[in-house]
Amino acid sequence: MSSTDSVTQFSSRALSWRLRTQTLEFDRRPRLMGILNVTPDSFSDGGRFFEHEQAIDRGLAMAAEGADILDVGGESTRPYSESVPDAEQMRRVIPVIEALCQQTGVPISIDTASAEVAREAVAAGAEIINDVTGLTGDPEMLAVAVDSRAGVCAMHMQGTPQTMQNDPRYDDVVEDIFQYLSDRLNMFRAAGVDRERICLDPGIGFGKTHEHNLTLMAECGRYHDLGQPVLVGHSRKAFIGKVLGDKEADRTAGTIGAAMTLALQGIQVIRVHDVLLVRQALTLFEATGGLSRMQPT
Repeated sequence: MSSTDSVTQFSSRALSWRLRTQTLEFDRRPRLMGILNVTPDSFSDGGRFFEHEQAIDRGLAMAAEGADILDVGGESTRPYSESVPDAEQMRRVIPVIEALCQQTGVPISIDTASAEVAREAVAAGAEIINDVTGLTGDPEMLAVAVDSRAGVCAMHMQGTPQTMQNDPRYDDVVEDIFQYLSDRLNMFRAAGVDRERICLDPGIGFGKTHEHNLTLMAECGRYHDLGQPVLVGHSRKAFIGKVLGDKEADRTAGTIGAAMTLALQGIQVIRVHDVLLVRQALTLFEATGGLSRMQPT
């Protein structure tokens, strides 16, 4: 691909994302969303940050490492996970969100499909609602998004966490998801969500086969044509172990390598566990000319 082709391909790339009280501006390097799972059972780090003090310390550490967003969740969405009642989600996450908002200016995202949890998290200071169901899992979620004026990240998922890996199929995975995200965008706008507050996520690993994930990772720059910021969460996921030929392998290096592909495609936000290592890799990638073809549009 020539430099001219690169600029043409990403000419519709969004340059900012308006949150509840802040605005994230985007240049060539992706912003990093640090993952903070306040759960006993998430696929990669379940239980490590389940206690409030541990979770708060981890969030502050990621902020110090250069996280641009802290994504706090109290319910695992790994394949075949069970749902967590709203009250328990709130018990897990609200004290963490309150403490982080008091101790850092990094915007907080609430990772939930529950309208009640999202409402309480925003009241506690969260700037973003990050919903793996694309705001379809709870009939009240869209109203919460409108009323709170929070930033919204809507993800594509085929099925539910309990069913999504039961033989997922697409006619064309890139284009089918493009149409889904386009439809969601139109629905959000019709409901009154400001366009500048909407971010879209193709949902790596959520109702996709290994081949689907690799195709999406290679072609997710296509979603810039929707005119919204694009978020991708590939960190430590199973497709990395499969590519490496060892499902038990440490997936950190694979996560970093794949992040470089996302950076070259102009993806605005990358959701990761290892904030410091990914940020260092992106810094060197940019300093040595790796992003030279990604010109501001």
